Formats: sequence, C-alpha cells, structure tokens
Amino acid sequence: MSSSEWREVKVSEIGKIVTGKTPKTAISENYGGNIPFLTPSDDMNIKKVKSTARTLSEMGLNSVKNCLLPAKSICVSCIGSDLGKVVLTSEPTVTNQQINSIVPDEKFDPDFIYYGMTILGKHLNYLSKTSTAVPIINKTTFSNFSIIVPSIEEQKSIAHILSTVDDKIEVNNQINRTLENMAQAIFKQWFVDFEFPNEDGEPYKSSGGEMVESELGMIPKGWRVDSLGNLLDVQKGLSYKGKHLVEEGVPMINLGTINPGGGYRQEKIKFYNGDFKDRHMVKPGDLVIANTDMTQDRVILGSPCLVPDFECEKIIFTHHIFAIRNLKIPRNFLYYYFKSKDFRERAEGYATGTTVLALPQKGVVGIDLYLPNVDILKRFNELIQSFIDKMNNFDKENELLKRIRDVLLPKLMSGEIRVSLDEEGDAS
Repeated sequence: MSSSEWREVKVSEIGKIVTGKTPKTAISENYGGNIPFLTPSDDMNIKKVKSTARTLSEMGLNSVKNCLLPAKSICVSCIGSDLGKVVLTSEPTVTNQQINSIVPDEKFDPDFIYYGMTILGKHLNYLSKTSTAVPIINKTTFSNFSIIVPSIEEQKSIAHILSTVDDKIEVNNQINRTLENMAQAIFKQWFVDFEFPNEDGEPYKSSGGEMVESELGMIPKGWRVDSLGNLLDVQKGLSYKGKHLVEEGVPMINLGTINPGGGYRQEKIKFYNGDFKDRHMVKPGDLVIANTDMTQDRVILGSPCLVPDFECEKIIFTHHIFAIRNLKIPRNFLYYYFKSKDFRERAEGYATGTTVLALPQKGVVGIDLYLPNVDILKRFNELIQSFIDKMNNFDKENELLKRIRDVLLPKLMSGEIRVSLDEEGDAS
C-alpha cells in the first residue's frame, strides 16, 4: 500500500461527537459517586485517563443525559491554554463542556484515532497561542477538522507500535505510584502509628515501647515537640507578568507543577525570560509547597513538591509557591510530613480568602510537630531516599521514551514511515 492510499476524513466521519456537560455544582448530591468526571484541569498529558479529581453520582449522571462516554472514547480539550490536549477513556466517563469527544465507529481503531488527534491537537494548541481572545472551538468547528487515515489494518499496526512505548511509560508510572504509596505507608507506620523498628527490629509501640505525655499527646520516649519555625525558613517566590512566559527560557516551578496531595507535574512547567533575584531561585532536590488554592477544590494548598533536575543553571519559582530553606531536619521526613493529613488540615486552618485561598507564612512556621530522635530520622531519610532515587530514574527513562515516541509519531501518522503487514494484517 502506498501513502497515496491514505485518505482524509473529517472528525465527524470518525464516529459520534459528544460535547460534555457539567451537572449543577450547587447540588452536592450530583458529585462523589463512581463515575469519572473529566475536565481540562485533570492530567490530560497521559494517554489513558486513570482517575479524575471529581466524580459524579448516578443523580449527577442523570442530569447530563447522553453525555456518558464509553471506554476507548477520544477526549479533546477545546478551550483555553489547554486547548488540543487529548486523552483516551479507560472506563465510562463524563466530561465537562470544555471537552469534545469522539466515540469512533468500527471502521477506525480508537488508539490510532487518539494518536491522530494528538497531531491535530498540536495545531489547535498553536491556534490558542496566537489568539488574543480566549480560544474556543465549538462542536461544529471541531467536527469539520480532518485527519488522514490508512486501512484499518495499518491503523492497528501503527497504533500498536506507538502504544508499546506508551504502555512502557505507564508501567514505569505504575511502579512509581507503588513506590510512592510504600513511602507514605512507611511514614505513617513510623511516625503516626509509632511502629518504627526498635533496637531489636520489632515494631516500637506494639512491642511495649515506652510512651510519654507531650503537648501533642502521647509520643515515644526520646522524641520531642518543636515548631516548624525553629526548623526551617520560608521564602515566597517571584510575582511575574504573563508577557514574560515563553516557549524556552528559565524553568519556573508554579502552582500547576504540583500534584494534588504532593509530587511534581512536568506537563505544567512554565518558562520565563524576565528579571528575577537570587531569592527567587531553587535548585534540584529543594522542597517547595503550594500556598494558593481555589476554594471549590482545596486540593493543592499545602501540597509539597521536590524540585526536579532540569539540567540547567537556573530554576525559579512563583509567588504561589513557598520554598523551604535552611532545613535543620532531614528533607525526606519533612516532605512526607507535608504530605500528611495532619499538616494539610492544620495548614488549611491558617488559610484566608473567599474565591482564592492563601496560606500565609505563619501557616507553615506556626505549626508544631513531634520529632523523632536523630537515629530514627536518619534511618527514615536513607530508606526513603532509595525510593526517591528509583522514582527519579524511572522518570528519566520516561522522558527518553517520550522523546522517541514524539519523533516516531508524526512520521508514522503521515505515512512517511510505513509498517509492513503480513497476510493477517499484523505488523511484521
């Protein structure tokens, strides 16, 4: 088959087009069920939707009839700065009105269409960056865009090649999620349940370890209560103007780069070409936390992040972020303390604001916590560092895999690189 046998099809010819809808947010019963509710604020830089920040109840689903998408639907963000982002549903899902979705018919391979829409999505995103108004693509305009497709057999073969790379990326991500869950479980076991290993390697509290009174309740003997203000300094980041955001420049850690509950989100990194001072700089491995949130979400405020290695001379952070300076306790202990329910709830108690929540510096330095003895802190720090090193290695491998995929993607999807098919239509 030659590339001339590929044909151009409109999005409307691929299958059913569905524009999402938002159930009334004033009715709380619409939310909190088992039905994923996808919006552009969810992670749309992965291939398959694994979870969403919000979910719908059956009542919420019934209020937006005909909007439930089956698995293997292709969802495209069609408004704002995230215009053109594409994901594939892995289970029945509802989206909000900022997303147009394709439910492909049997003539098209959903994975191939996903990759085709990522190509189109880059064009849509370019349109968003050249528009002075808020960019938006309605259902009619969306339906009239086109992509090129080969036979269904070749669609499946191309999708298999690209999916193999994405599947490996997802395996690495799953390993990292497991490592992260293990690290959080160890923190809870050692510093919430007080079951850290004693001198004999047995769980401290359940093995009869002595507990003593403190201002924060019963704690193991030899531990102490202290204020975070005695253990660290807090520095607010750069207040910047949007005109200084560029495609390439100094990496800038911002609110979007912190996952709800903690962790780094690379896809939301911004780049900056304006002026800044030394106090606005951070370095790889530094600990930062979010000091801002929207009141309707309350999922970011107080969430921590470890600054990744950008392999560049300078990294800065915004005024929506606090950098944690001059630590007098191990970083990894503090990182997982900031991830804890205890810290998040106490930080929220300091937050002020109506539409936007703001965490003042005293919302960090004013918090008291109990501290283990030096030996326990050192052992925890070393154990968790081994987890963090493994996670960083998988992240670096994923970056390489993404570069390989992104080189192959346009060549395979245009027919410049062809796949050979055997008699059954499989790639060979």
